[in-house]
Amino acid sequence: MLESQREPVPLNDDNETDTALAFLSFSRSCVLKKLEGLDEEKVRRRLVVSDTTLLGLVQHLTGAERYWFGYTLAGDPQYANANMGMVVAEDQPAEQVIADYRAAMADSDAHIRAAGDLDVRTAKSVNEEPRTLRWVLAHMTSETTRHAGHADILRELIDGVTGR
Repeated sequence: MLESQREPVPLNDDNETDTALAFLSFSRSCVLKKLEGLDEEKVRRRLVVSDTTLLGLVQHLTGAERYWFGYTLAGDPQYANANMGMVVAEDQPAEQVIADYRAAMADSDAHIRAAGDLDVRTAKSVNEEPRTLRWVLAHMTSETTRHAGHADILRELIDGVTGR
């Protein structure tokens, strides 16, 4: 099938931080693209045995952004128990879930830029040891990319749209 949502991967190779952010941003964009043009019912449609839906993936990634960059990296206690669940409340509009993700991404980018150096250690430990911002960026990029793949499959099942 011809890919109908394809966009090129980032070619940014100026420095480690900008390259890492470019690939994280690309992965985030791939997730959001999967919701484009779908109505409320379709973004909530459950097509697999688990509770995974397109909107649920966005909600999960919102919590992950807040936990890893807001809490783990920056130490903000309000995100210690960020919601990473896949089930979106029926009374929460899709537009709000998407807006929350965009806000979480902007906050995460601000935390990354504020850290200033990929060697900066996290405010909170991971497995009893602080990690570097480099590690957190790699972790969140892989997490987001993995879920972008899930979203790609769900979108193809919904209406045949494919591509990154």
